[in-house]
Amino acid sequence: MISLPTRPLILASTSVYRRQLLERLQLPFSVVASHVDETPLPDESPPEIACRLALAKARSVAQAHPSAVVIGSDQVADLDGQALGKPGNHARAVAQLRTMRGKTVVFQTAVAVVCLESGFAQTELACIKVRFRDLSDAQIETYLLAEQPYDCAGSAKSEGLGIALLERIDNDDPTALIGLPLIRTCRMIEAAGVKVL
Repeated sequence: MISLPTRPLILASTSVYRRQLLERLQLPFSVVASHVDETPLPDESPPEIACRLALAKARSVAQAHPSAVVIGSDQVADLDGQALGKPGNHARAVAQLRTMRGKTVVFQTAVAVVCLESGFAQTELACIKVRFRDLSDAQIETYLLAEQPYDCAGSAKSEGLGIALLERIDNDDPTALIGLPLIRTCRMIEAAGVKVL
């Protein structure tokens, strides 16, 4: 029997990837878009961008739903301190993957949980080190045409064919690379008043 949360649970994201991950917990939740400006601030590091945006997304949605436990998340691909965002199109994805081939990229995935009514607000960061294979231009083209990951930070979907681009993944939460670190999320939403088990 699935226990129902004591507070409504909201995912402050329209990302299909995050929604699918949260569905794994078998809890009822709703999805509300946050409409947060994701433009990085001057001199902001990739971890700072991810944490600020995750919290801003959760707070934005919580304003309209003060009794709910709201989850916000953001991911930034970090190549030697440079933030790589979602490519948006084929040409930028090609450029990103060429830049990352043979290198280690740190995917900074932040999750924030906010409940305004109870005063709960917490943010955690999962850092996932991903070593990309030394890919040929032909391999990059084949991958991009097959999966078209233009809405993904770093131009790759590790949960799909994108795994073939990678040499190694080092992290403590296998869901963090997809966009929502569920181990941390479980801990945080329980602390905020949502029973997972």
